[in-house]
Amino acid sequence: MGKKSISLTMLDEFDSETVGQDVLRYVSLPNILGHEKETLLYFIGRTLAREIEMNSLDDLIYLFQKFRWGNLELIKDKKDQMLFHLMADEVVKRLQSQFETEFRMEAGFIAEAVQRLTGRPTECTESINERLYRIQFKLFFTD
Repeated sequence: MGKKSISLTMLDEFDSETVGQDVLRYVSLPNILGHEKETLLYFIGRTLAREIEMNSLDDLIYLFQKFRWGNLELIKDKKDQMLFHLMADEVVKRLQSQFETEFRMEAGFIAEAVQRLTGRPTECTESINERLYRIQFKLFFTD
């Protein structure tokens, strides 16, 4: 956003229940983290997942709903990778806003959660389907 002020109507673009979190996430953090924001957000997600007890993929899915990140769904579970989709009204509002949105923190969170659940090293990438307002997370087992 640079030095440009945020109008009240721009804040209305976010879900009223997550606007505080969204402003911190898409305005304050990028300004603080600078050009390393994508890498740092990924590792913030991984670090957060280490701090929360999870015993199953159902716990991971529950936490996405609890954090109001959206509805996470496991689409494919193969030997060397997993595929998740994320959809929800919160995701639609984030994608429709004027702010640059990303899902690196969620990718890091998924990577660490699955790594802890399976005991296998993982990495996760994300892609945004703006037409369907759906985020796809592709998790790779790196062993």
